Amino acid sequence: MNILVIGANGQIGSKIVNKIHSNSPHDAIAMVRKESQKEQFEKKGIKTVLADLEEDFSHAFEGNNAVVFAAGSGGDTGADKTEAVDKEGAQKAIDFAVRHKYIRFMMISAFGADFNPNEWPEEMHHYYSAKSAADDYLQQTNLNYTIIKPGMLTNDSPKNKVDYGERTDERSGSIPRADVAEVLVKSIDAENTYGKSLELLSGNYSIEEAIEQIGEPISENNFIR
Repeated sequence: MNILVIGANGQIGSKIVNKIHSNSPHDAIAMVRKESQKEQFEKKGIKTVLADLEEDFSHAFEGNNAVVFAAGSGGDTGADKTEAVDKEGAQKAIDFAVRHKYIRFMMISAFGADFNPNEWPEEMHHYYSAKSAADDYLQQTNLNYTIIKPGMLTNDSPKNKVDYGERTDERSGSIPRADVAEVLVKSIDAENTYGKSLELLSGNYSIEEAIEQIGEPISENNFIR
């Protein structure tokens, strides 16, 4: 597959692009907003496309058949930018994927985006609201989607041990960005993750084990759902 990575210049997005390019049978196409951001990928032989989520970026979907949405407005932006990128940008990307009959859509969302809005921190309400709206929009499509909702992100070295499952009230924690990228890339071809919204934390399972157990019945020795 040709996989368009939206948000390729971000901390997780850049890792996803490089992992697809190095360790995947698929080809990554890095979608970036600025001309100056292209060189870091092109010098490695990775294709790029120049596009802006706040403008018409439909041209980026030509010739591809899967997408990873890893874009985000960032923690220091206001509600208007979050609305434009995390919600409206994501929804436009979903529409374009449906129009082009994409076979896969991977979304990086946020741990807790499906909580009751009253549970969201007031200062982060606009962020969680945007992520939740984008997730809901994707879930109404017939795309083979997977929504990954990582806990608090860190820049720690990868642990390669995760807890990858649906939300329960007892689950919380953090995860290195490198592990999020690794899980996403290894989930691309995992059909048992289709149609799933899954919260991702550091845990006790190898990434391969965690992915394999998605959708299996719960038992005392298996809390991955």
